[in-house]
Amino acid sequence: MRPTIYLFGDSITEASFADGGWGAALANHFCRTLDVVLRGYSGYNTRWALKVLDRVFPTVGHDGVAAAPPVAVTVFFGANDACLPDRYAAFQHVPLDEYKQNLHSIVSSLKKLWPKTLILLITPPPIDEGERLRHPYVENPSGLPERTNEAAGSFAKACVETAEECGIPVVDLWTRMQQYTDWRKAYLSDGLHLTKEGNKVVFEEVMKKLEERGLSPEKLKADLPLFADIDHDDPLKAFQQ
Repeated sequence: MRPTIYLFGDSITEASFADGGWGAALANHFCRTLDVVLRGYSGYNTRWALKVLDRVFPTVGHDGVAAAPPVAVTVFFGANDACLPDRYAAFQHVPLDEYKQNLHSIVSSLKKLWPKTLILLITPPPIDEGERLRHPYVENPSGLPERTNEAAGSFAKACVETAEECGIPVVDLWTRMQQYTDWRKAYLSDGLHLTKEGNKVVFEEVMKKLEERGLSPEKLKADLPLFADIDHDDPLKAFQQ
């Protein structure tokens, strides 16, 4: 069986296998060496993620055999937790302290399940409030954005702190994206979700963290004989090994 990487998160993860998505880029990058498994849940916050953790990551497969531990899991939540408690998306809001504790609990549960698996946290991205007003997902009579960049920044900071406290790597997407002057148009499609360029940033930052810990195609064994290694005079010999 090939090794696996799980992508666990909200809509930004769920959409990561779309055209130009960061999950699809990971799958392409690791082709023939490992499988990238998508576990994205649009609209979810860390409170809901905790409730379904056992169903997302079952310890036993359909055949009754213990599932092999993945080599890595990305945990990418916070964009929905950071919805403001007095706006139309208040039902998704999670208080900052609870968000941080929920992340701790998710990391702790995954570590208990798979002690040797690399767990990588990803902070929520920055928010373009003007675009959020132009792209509400329900009627917004207040005329106020359901998210702000300031709130997203507070949750991003809490995510970074959690990673430091847990001794695991983190991609600070909120900070990284805002290093580019035109980040609002370049990286965000609706003030929250990512453009192809935004997805590229996530892919590049995730790959940096994986490579720092020895996870790269060059260091992983390819699945089955490579075409270049098959003897033209005796092709089947390659499959006897």
